[in-house]
Amino acid sequence: MPLVREVSVDAGREAPSDFRDFFEAQYRRLARALYLVTGDRSEAEDLAQEAFVRVYERWGRVRTMDSPTGYLYRTAMNLNRSRLRRLAGRARRIINVGHEKSGDPALVVESRDEIDRALNELSRGEREALVLMEWIGLNAEETAAVLGIRSVSARARLSRAKARIRRSLEIADE
Repeated sequence: MPLVREVSVDAGREAPSDFRDFFEAQYRRLARALYLVTGDRSEAEDLAQEAFVRVYERWGRVRTMDSPTGYLYRTAMNLNRSRLRRLAGRARRIINVGHEKSGDPALVVESRDEIDRALNELSRGEREALVLMEWIGLNAEETAAVLGIRSVSARARLSRAKARIRRSLEIADE
């Protein structure tokens, strides 16, 4: 039996007659909204696709809701929040690498202070490239899109940032 039902009007909006119609009516709007949230086109498209997969899995129940579109957007926003939590956890793990081994709180404070000083010596652009590419894991093209620069510039900023940090940490070790 096809997933077809009568189209009703609720608050001036048509309810979708089947999932394909729903997808075609909502995908571009959702992807654009997610782009505004994430600032990254490919991330926005991935989130939109995942949200539609989840809605499709529950389509029998979702299509009868008062607002299937609201459910879709809530699902997409929840997926984005989960993505941000994963990225934040990953960044925390990267920043804290090696600290668990030392056990000495003074060494932990000292190394965090050294890292903080090294990061403060970077320009804003170098710091942004370092965080996006090394800590969050974006590639040069994604980083360039986020920063509004060319990918070669993102790679150059990362290279300069790494060189400065190496020099700074070497001086601190001396």
